[in-house]
Amino acid sequence: MTSNNCAVRKAVIPVAGLGTRFLPATKAMPKEMLPVVDKPAIQYVVEEAVGVGLNDILMITGRNKRALEDHFDRVPALEATLEAKGDTAKLDAVQATSNLGDIHYVRQGDPKGLGHAVLRAKQHVGHEPFAVLLGDDLIDARDNLLSDMIEVQRKTGGSVVALIEVEPSQISAYGCADIEDISEDGYVRIKQLVEKPAADEAPSNLAVIGRYVLHPAVFDVLEETEPGRGGEIQLTDALQVLAAADGEGSGVYGVVFRGRRYDTGDKLSYLKACVELACDSDDLGPGLREWLPGFASGLSK
Repeated sequence: MTSNNCAVRKAVIPVAGLGTRFLPATKAMPKEMLPVVDKPAIQYVVEEAVGVGLNDILMITGRNKRALEDHFDRVPALEATLEAKGDTAKLDAVQATSNLGDIHYVRQGDPKGLGHAVLRAKQHVGHEPFAVLLGDDLIDARDNLLSDMIEVQRKTGGSVVALIEVEPSQISAYGCADIEDISEDGYVRIKQLVEKPAADEAPSNLAVIGRYVLHPAVFDVLEETEPGRGGEIQLTDALQVLAAADGEGSGVYGVVFRGRRYDTGDKLSYLKACVELACDSDDLGPGLREWLPGFASGLSK
């Protein structure tokens, strides 16, 4: 069976990073376990994958990441305590976490970059297209980014990246897409990906964010990719090769996302994400939205 005939069934979530931006909070706890309102950030990512039918999930882990495995495992003693108390709401929440999907784990070993982390998934993924979700970007469950990307991969047979429009002055903080054209269905074909260009040299204001749907041809390219920026094997470099290639698995496309995205990549954006999601929740939202204006105005005095 060729990969073009396969549905996307598997998700790869790289979680081997050290989380140094959040030290000392991440000295003994994975950054992916930092709470965003009432769930760790990683749970939002797993729920997003499962929500579009990607129930086979592989996490690429590293040292000190055992808490991730524990979070998605059962805790019979805790469940029994909650059941004895009659606390069905918390019991349901705990059980739902351990029943999200079929989650596997493999260690990255040497921290050689995102491209190397994706390559570690080769044996598990096989010859199928697959999704890659990075934990710094949380996508609102009401938006359809990942399902749209999967559909574009099915139509094109290539690889797909997620793009957002940013202010031109901000593009130097992102990978930037040089696009060729826009299809009738709204996705773009990518000619080149430029890593963190200067604002006056950027080919567009379309920035790459942490969602990918990749053809398995990327594995063969990654195996031949030399370390690039930062001495790491860059996924971007492999996608450059596929963008210029011909044949099965060639071509890189972009889906421009205009929905709700929460960035947890640094301390300030993480705090903003917590506030935004809390304001949008049914239980915390009303009280928090009522309190915030008075608090903010008091700070300005």
